[in-house]
Amino acid sequence: MVMGRRPEVKKASAPVAGLAVAGLAAELVTALASVPFRQPWKGPAGVLHNIGMSVTRTVVRAFIGYATSIPIPEFRSVEMLIDDICRVALPPFLKRLGVTPSDTEFAGVPAIEYRPKSARGTILYFHGGGFIGTSPSMYAAFTGWIAREAGCRLIVPDYRLAPEFPYPASLHDAIAVYEAVLASGVPAARLFVAGDSGGGNLVTSLVVEARVRALPAPAGLLLFSPELSLALDEASITENADRDILPWNIPVRPYLHGLDPHDAHISAVDADLHGFPPTLVAFGSDEMFRDPIRRFVDRLERAGVGVTAIEEPAMFHVFPILMPWADASRRVYRAVARFVTERL
Repeated sequence: MVMGRRPEVKKASAPVAGLAVAGLAAELVTALASVPFRQPWKGPAGVLHNIGMSVTRTVVRAFIGYATSIPIPEFRSVEMLIDDICRVALPPFLKRLGVTPSDTEFAGVPAIEYRPKSARGTILYFHGGGFIGTSPSMYAAFTGWIAREAGCRLIVPDYRLAPEFPYPASLHDAIAVYEAVLASGVPAARLFVAGDSGGGNLVTSLVVEARVRALPAPAGLLLFSPELSLALDEASITENADRDILPWNIPVRPYLHGLDPHDAHISAVDADLHGFPPTLVAFGSDEMFRDPIRRFVDRLERAGVGVTAIEEPAMFHVFPILMPWADASRRVYRAVARFVTERL
């Protein structure tokens, strides 16, 4: 259930929503028109790769910038439209992958389950979106691909989002789903927890909270460009602002509502990492979250945790999701398959 379909969430009227969609379309057209003036052929690789990166970066940055500038009811209405489009457009792609999606729920939290032809384990995946946007349906291409590559059943909860539901609503949903999946008969030794961006933050917060509750640890973590520090005070936040897809003013206040971003339940990079599950982290050298991720990897290694770190040069935030055709993304997919295989 995308956020806009929750009865307690406000949506814009049809005319206002239509104007918001028209504004988004105009913003994206303007962004695309600017690409030739950015010399998109220049970059770290071949011409086609460089152009793909430039177009992706420009369009996604324009989309995020516009979406976070409009009132919340309009944002939710636009989000609903995109969710509806994804529910129609992506199932044929999943069918070609041999992955079957189905709606389900755990502990009252709606979710989408993706099943490959044969499953040897389970991945609980928390989608990104900066704690404020997107939905499981919008991730179907990536999560379906991961389900096939890893040979695992994959569950994507539709957890509550800010600002309507600030912290700790999403963490409560995550813990409830985790407990329900374990209670359904999935052994912790065959369960992986994964996420990207804000969802990656939620994964690490879940591990910290699960330890407090004496819940069994999963077999491993799969993190893609995780937003591990909400303090946003490290050098890469400004150094990579012109190279990443994220806006320079990353919105975290709707989620935190004044809470301390250094709290270990919010920014796990500041937590005690001893006893963390084996972890795979994939990220790009050009992303704004690079330095907190590097610090997290270093602290995991010093805590004696088995960690597989993949830092792809000249790549931006969540590149395996936005540029699945890139060689760097394919290396990440193969690494995920190896990581899961080694632990099963």
